[in-house]
Amino acid sequence: MVLSANPAIDQQISLIKSPDLGDHLSSIPTIDLSSSNSPETIVQACKEFGFFKVTNHGVSMDLVEKLEAEAVKFFAMPQSEKEKSGLSNPFGYGSKKIGINGDVGWLEYLLIATSAEPFCESSIAFLRDPSFSSFRSALYDYISSMRKLNCQVLEVMADGLQLEQRDTISKLVQGSECDEIFRLNHYPACPLLQGFNGGLTGFGEHTDLQLISVLRSNSTSGLQIALSDGRWVLVPPDPEAFFINVGDSLQVLTNGRFRSVKHRVVANSLESRVSMIYFGGPPLAQRIAPLPQLMEEGEQSLYKDFTWGEYKGAAYKTRLADYRLEPFQL
Repeated sequence: MVLSANPAIDQQISLIKSPDLGDHLSSIPTIDLSSSNSPETIVQACKEFGFFKVTNHGVSMDLVEKLEAEAVKFFAMPQSEKEKSGLSNPFGYGSKKIGINGDVGWLEYLLIATSAEPFCESSIAFLRDPSFSSFRSALYDYISSMRKLNCQVLEVMADGLQLEQRDTISKLVQGSECDEIFRLNHYPACPLLQGFNGGLTGFGEHTDLQLISVLRSNSTSGLQIALSDGRWVLVPPDPEAFFINVGDSLQVLTNGRFRSVKHRVVANSLESRVSMIYFGGPPLAQRIAPLPQLMEEGEQSLYKDFTWGEYKGAAYKTRLADYRLEPFQL
């Protein structure tokens, strides 16, 4: 069970009624990265949903399961031990509170800055503890695979957009100055909800800031995305695949052609959920603007000029559900 330092936080976590049983995303866009038509299907998914899953991704499931097992062991530790595991705001261990602007959820998490090498020196201190050597090893291996998958997906997108250089987008998230974050989320089961057709807000509705985010979760459901008509639909879990969210920055780079998907997580009464999310961001000084190669004759940018650092700084002052691109729209 996740414990709050302030019990009043529990009262702020809202109930969410589940979508109707028919509102599952039955035809979830699935991109086979080994298929010759993956560039076309990935562009279609980014335009229609801003969300898809990838198969034949080349990431070892042994590697994934190893890190998940380490995460489960960490979250099973006594609360007092977790809370002293190198918390360094905003990175480290957190429970219930999400950010500094009042958002809360039925979860606990580890937030790790993975840009620097070795990233354990610049993020959370407990990773330097010899007793966490297997956690650290699994984390290094997983992040290395995520970097490759992140770039692979962005290069397939570039092919689908018919950009001359495959690395036009992927090069923005490569190099030592890139802003890279990794999040482990644990959503405990809540037995008090038994009999309720819904769940607690695990992670409130929001869009991601980066170009894309790469998500893997266990076999417990809970992820929901918003369709273009505003309806929320359940995403069936698939622990063998990775789910990709289009983020705000990619929406800007494509001048609105791709849709930054609004999503949320609902915790339930019976099963806990563990998810692992990789966020690959550009350097803080990187200018985020529509790609000239995509702009048609006479087309104007929908957004003001800004850098990744400016956007990230502004977004962190908002609530999760806020439309964070609004101040940057023309």
